Amino acid sequence: MALKKNKKALSNKRNIITKFDSKSPISEQYRTIRTNIQFSSVDNEVKSLMVTSSGPGEGKSTTVANLAVVFAQQGKKVLLVDADLRKPTVHYTFNQTNTFGLTSVLTRQLTLDKAVADTGEKNLFVLTSGPIPPNPAELLSSKAMEQFYQDALDLFDIVLFDTPPLLAVTDAQILANKCEGTILVVSSGKTEKDQVVKAKELLDSAQSKLLGVVLNNKKMKDTNYYYYYGVK
Repeated sequence: MALKKNKKALSNKRNIITKFDSKSPISEQYRTIRTNIQFSSVDNEVKSLMVTSSGPGEGKSTTVANLAVVFAQQGKKVLLVDADLRKPTVHYTFNQTNTFGLTSVLTRQLTLDKAVADTGEKNLFVLTSGPIPPNPAELLSSKAMEQFYQDALDLFDIVLFDTPPLLAVTDAQILANKCEGTILVVSSGKTEKDQVVKAKELLDSAQSKLLGVVLNNKKMKDTNYYYYYGVK
């Protein structure tokens, strides 16, 4: 049991490098992405941001978790929402239980302020997915979701959504229409060009504002670090 806990702790340290190694080159790249997001909309500050990918395993959940941390480190009150109601991971990343969460709020079993959890990182709160529902797309497109969105923006400076991959289900498209900006994560050497093109088309059809693309897992020469780039 102790071995499993140690492995989980090490995994979380790798996943949330901005929290556990804030001076690393990778953490600096996340801060660069944060700056690029802020410059992308100078007149109107982005308060709601969706992070997605074309397919699974491209690093969207790691990216959104680290972005949440660097925004919180800037002094903003941040809420990270696990809107992947099919394969949620935020509760694993931040060592939370998932007995209640977003689905509990949307079905009015809990209020938002009762459902959010403190992460131990100053200014950063998470809302896990909660119990996996039989109808994720319907819940995300419901009036209850509209109300949640407004309540969250009233309580927090910025709300970040971790969503399912675009090409797998329609959930991300539903949220893309609601959020003020979208970040698309692609994995170097894994994501196919036609997948990226299709993902961009889906975001366009949802009238989403694509702020940029994060190139993930790009191995740089003469270094052991994998850099994360924000590409406008």
